[in-house]
Amino acid sequence: MKSLQKRMKRIMISIIHLSGRIKTINDYQYSYRQYMMKNNYKVNIQIFKEYKNFRIQPWRFYVQLGFLILTIWIGIEFYIFVNQLEQGIVPLISRPAGVEAFLPISALISFKYWILTGIFNTIHPSALVLLLIFGFISILLKKGFCSWICPIGLLSEILAKLHIKIFDRQFKLPKILDNPLRSLKYLLLLFFVWAIFWEMNEEALKNFIYSPYNRIADIKMLHFFTHISETTLWTLAILFGLSLALPYFWCRYLCLYGALMGALSWLSPFKIRRNTDTCTDCKLCTKACPANILVHKEKTVFSDECHACLKCVDVCPVKDTLHLSALKHRYPLSRKIYAWILVAIFLSGIAIAKISGVWNNRIGHEEYLFHIKRLEGAEYFHNQGNVPDYDKQKWQPDTNSENFTPQQEGAIDAENSK
Repeated sequence: MKSLQKRMKRIMISIIHLSGRIKTINDYQYSYRQYMMKNNYKVNIQIFKEYKNFRIQPWRFYVQLGFLILTIWIGIEFYIFVNQLEQGIVPLISRPAGVEAFLPISALISFKYWILTGIFNTIHPSALVLLLIFGFISILLKKGFCSWICPIGLLSEILAKLHIKIFDRQFKLPKILDNPLRSLKYLLLLFFVWAIFWEMNEEALKNFIYSPYNRIADIKMLHFFTHISETTLWTLAILFGLSLALPYFWCRYLCLYGALMGALSWLSPFKIRRNTDTCTDCKLCTKACPANILVHKEKTVFSDECHACLKCVDVCPVKDTLHLSALKHRYPLSRKIYAWILVAIFLSGIAIAKISGVWNNRIGHEEYLFHIKRLEGAEYFHNQGNVPDYDKQKWQPDTNSENFTPQQEGAIDAENSK
């Protein structure tokens, strides 16, 4: 029996090396496969190591790479835009609206204001558009935003792989620590939901949205990274170290956006489903899961931590045992179709926003030049979490119009003529 095990091990690993696909194990008779996967722990671990070292998920990688390039391009373009403003000249390039993806709090405030008033404000409209797109993706395709789109998620994956390279294993916190820590991001989410949806009335929402602070929140966000303080640097270094020591630390314990997408993903009809009749209980799916979900014990994965990365599906050695589907063992969603649907939703949402005129903001270059000279003023800083005081008659729109009021235009013209 030992000689048979060794022979089977050599054949399986050789085929994996040649084809790069672990699914080739299905070519063997079921009785051999069942015996090997259930009773030979060393073969199990060896196959998993081969998967980790040589297997990539091409469709997810292409989507992640595309969004990473897009994020870097937006960052460079916005940096040039702000740099030209700081030099006192009208920018030669347009402000990239996609930068508002990094303004989730402003997006949540805009969402409630939109629900209450029906006004899709034009201060940071694309922040709300992107929040709606990512929310819809989560409702339909689970937390695909986290594992297919988010650049921080990609960075966390890279750090997780580096962690395994360094330590040759993945450290996990015991449940007594992991469960309370996982609740932190939901406590943060509940705090902002309470502060925005319970405490802020329509007037408070309007005061924040049209405040000078919110008007240049994107520039303040850029300065957070380009004018980095020692405290911020130490904070980022600690988060980087924790993410290297404990894979996915930020995503698992602190990410507010991830908490929101996780809550919405409960509504998704698509789940990872396991066919118990063909499952060999090899536990490779659980070992591959970056969210530490015990996939091999679940018939249907309902966990809010499931990112729909499909690693468990890819590593499963038995065909059609694990899949992502809306109905039990019917109409499984392939990686390719998942990728196309996700990208189509993203592009369609932006296209609809552009056609509807709610993608780009209506803050002109002259107003940006006006604000950029006063960034150190009191109205451009938080006052213990409250909206900074400012001249509301000057900076808020007169009726339902969101263009400059005469007072705004007069103030800016007077300033620029000096």
